Amino acid sequence: MKEGIHPQYNKVQVTCACGETFESGSTRKEIRVEICSKCHPFFTGKQRIVDSGGQVDKFKKRLEGK
Repeated sequence: MKEGIHPQYNKVQVTCACGETFESGSTRKEIRVEICSKCHPFFTGKQRIVDSGGQVDKFKKRLEGK
């Protein structure tokens, strides 16, 4: 690899919206995520509606109009 052209790769703390934290590697200083393996429906087996940007409400309003 060439010297001086690559960003610094550090260990960072990843924080989920549910409060779970874990360590990973990245070129960023910190990482915040909405869903992690502790709260994702695929891993927990529980169905949960995750509304990002009001998409669920938009969908329900479209259904009401028909």
